[in-house]
Amino acid sequence: MRASARTVGCATALLLALSAAPAAAAPDTSSRDAVLQLLQDRGLLPATEPGVIRQARDMASDLVLTAMNFLGVPYRRGGSSADEGFDCSGFTRHIFESTIGLVLPRRADQQAEHASLLAVKREELRPGDLVFFNTMRRAFSHVGIYMGEGKFIHAPRTGGQVRIEDMRQAYWSQRFNGARRADLAGPQAQQLLQEAARGLPSAPASAQP
Repeated sequence: MRASARTVGCATALLLALSAAPAAAAPDTSSRDAVLQLLQDRGLLPATEPGVIRQARDMASDLVLTAMNFLGVPYRRGGSSADEGFDCSGFTRHIFESTIGLVLPRRADQQAEHASLLAVKREELRPGDLVFFNTMRRAFSHVGIYMGEGKFIHAPRTGGQVRIEDMRQAYWSQRFNGARRADLAGPQAQQLLQEAARGLPSAPASAQP
């Protein structure tokens, strides 16, 4: 079960509304193009970049778009698919594996320690980064995916659904304890990029009727 095209469209509109750039600066040819334009407008993605770096940035935006496909999917402890539901780490694991081919560990604290991920300072966050929180009186007990402008998407808790929240709110701000980024532009990323590109969709699946 996935969110409807209308739900994803509303979420995309919300993401675009976070930008202060004029609407005319973002040609709305597809959800993916709109997010890429948003990243450029916010200075997170230069208009022209070397091939590998540009592809890495594109894939970071695809992480966000893929995650948005699952808005509304119910939380389920131990869940790792849209059919059965997600818990927080099952959600991030599914998004990273299905989008860029990177298989993360199952638990949030294990994801935070994964050797393939780079530590990121809060002020340097970019869309597609993993953001971690201490919600159970232990470090890295909750994880989500950063979307930009202080927003992140996650599977929150029992009885909840995959949703977007503002990590600047007091609850999340006080519990934030780190972020990680897949080194998609690093010297060892070529194989990962090639493998992921073979199965990378040109637009979110939920855009289909």
